[in-house]
Amino acid sequence: MSGTTARKLTTIFYADAVGFGRQMADDEDATFSRLQHYRELMQAQFTRYNGRVVNTWGDAVIAEFQSVVEAVRCAVDIQAAINSDNAKYKDDVDLAFRIGINLGDVMVDGDNLYGDGVNMAARLESLAAPGGISVSRSVYEFAHKQISIDFEYAGQKAGKAGESEMDVFSVRIGQENPRPKVTTSSQTQIQTHKDASEKGLTPLNWLQNQPKVTQGAVWVILSTFVVNLMTTGLSPPWFIYPTLAMVPLIVLTRTKRQS
Repeated sequence: MSGTTARKLTTIFYADAVGFGRQMADDEDATFSRLQHYRELMQAQFTRYNGRVVNTWGDAVIAEFQSVVEAVRCAVDIQAAINSDNAKYKDDVDLAFRIGINLGDVMVDGDNLYGDGVNMAARLESLAAPGGISVSRSVYEFAHKQISIDFEYAGQKAGKAGESEMDVFSVRIGQENPRPKVTTSSQTQIQTHKDASEKGLTPLNWLQNQPKVTQGAVWVILSTFVVNLMTTGLSPPWFIYPTLAMVPLIVLTRTKRQS
């Protein structure tokens, strides 16, 4: 690239097929034909929503959109069409795609895009469910006010070991989108906890979804309680004192996260 590289803020769409290598090993011709078919389907939707293909690497497709809202709408329509087409096949021959969408700053070199904005879209794709869509907080903040699609907060996640965590939101598609859309960060947290309780969330699962500071504080409280119980039998209950020191930390961390 040249010494002075242009940069811009744009919306990156990253799609990748699930189990493509395994299916190619089973039936190369049929799998490649379906990949080509789905790429043509994607291209039709990119044209409809003013997106452009940046690159195709193997079974991956990277596209760019000027509009965050159009990118999300395009992704929903693509997944709905692919999922509908997959319904014609057996589960073991489904060619599903994961999609990640990020709004970020990128480097421009001709028609190609590089940088952390693209990398984050790839990380989001890896965190999506097969046939699903994951978006960054920057995409959620723009899109949830403009389109009647339900976004579910999936928590702070890292794509790979050693990567920094980021807020991830999942998009509900088709029959998975029965509830009204989320409109604020606090409502996102409330809906997430409601969904989790409906699924029988355990205290351990709840703890795993909390920030590391909160996890540490909770383990300190539990540890001192156990030591207190084993040494003095809660008479006196001295574990209360370190607990009182941890509670403000948990409250402040939760407040900061919801703000």
